[in-house]
Amino acid sequence: MRLWASRRKGEAVSSSPVRIELSDLLTLRQRIGGAPLLPQQLAGQDGGLRSRFRGRGMEFAEVRPYQAGDDVRAIDWRVTARRQKVHTKLFHEEREQPVLLAIDYRRPMFFATRGCFKAVQVSRLAALLAWQALGRGDRVGAFLFSEEQHRELRPRSGKGGVLQLLRALVDDPVWERPPHRPFVPQQRLAETLQRLHRVARPGSRVLILSDFIGWDDEVEKGLTLLGRHCDLGLWHCFDPFEASLPPTGDYRLSDGERDLSLQVANSEAAQDYLQNFAEHTVRLQRFARGRGRRYCALQTDDDPVALLYGQMQGGAR
Repeated sequence: MRLWASRRKGEAVSSSPVRIELSDLLTLRQRIGGAPLLPQQLAGQDGGLRSRFRGRGMEFAEVRPYQAGDDVRAIDWRVTARRQKVHTKLFHEEREQPVLLAIDYRRPMFFATRGCFKAVQVSRLAALLAWQALGRGDRVGAFLFSEEQHRELRPRSGKGGVLQLLRALVDDPVWERPPHRPFVPQQRLAETLQRLHRVARPGSRVLILSDFIGWDDEVEKGLTLLGRHCDLGLWHCFDPFEASLPPTGDYRLSDGERDLSLQVANSEAAQDYLQNFAEHTVRLQRFARGRGRRYCALQTDDDPVALLYGQMQGGAR
């Protein structure tokens, strides 16, 4: 069940706290210093950065006579046989880094008491990270996952890669599913991350945007393996209600169609609830810190632009 309280805090970044629109995600580019772009301006553009440096890479550049110090694995044996002189293949070195955004659209992400749904907040953050990657010349891809499906977007260069991601976020069928369907996970988070491991190419920057509900030992093992060949970062999104219960009293919440009365009391159950969340957060932080990975916290009522640039100034990316 989606819970929504009317009280909000901070600057409104999107026109809706419970949905995302393409126009909102495009507008976010202006907040990080880029010029506004319309969807038609982005269509068909697939530019990127390529170094003029000649070295080992993915894109063939030319063949030239072998020189001392050249990698013997790059010898072009066909040209060598034809010209009776050893020749070496040269390549454009790929300087951009693939960025893979793993975005959690499971049902617990469609919850908030302040600000916006966790799913909305991570969608905004994903758009910001994509615009930021575009500015660096990196390729952008995505791995969207929910109980119903997984969707993979191969990293693409240029503005076309960003628009591919933004449209996938907006068009994902999770935004249209019935709000009152019971939450029955079809597979564990660990199994989802195993699939992510198969998708992510070595050397990629993999940023996981999630509340990490379902975190366990198997998840840690999977992420440890993923982190051996990828630059891994964890963005932990949560609602303030999850971290700190409001003062004792009765609260009215709604999903837009039905109301729910919630009584908060300073009970043993309430203390257990808070302790469980605190332990969950500490475990995430300990995992990231112990393996030299990035951990960033994002509340549903935070301004993701201010938070992202605060992390950048503090050395996190």
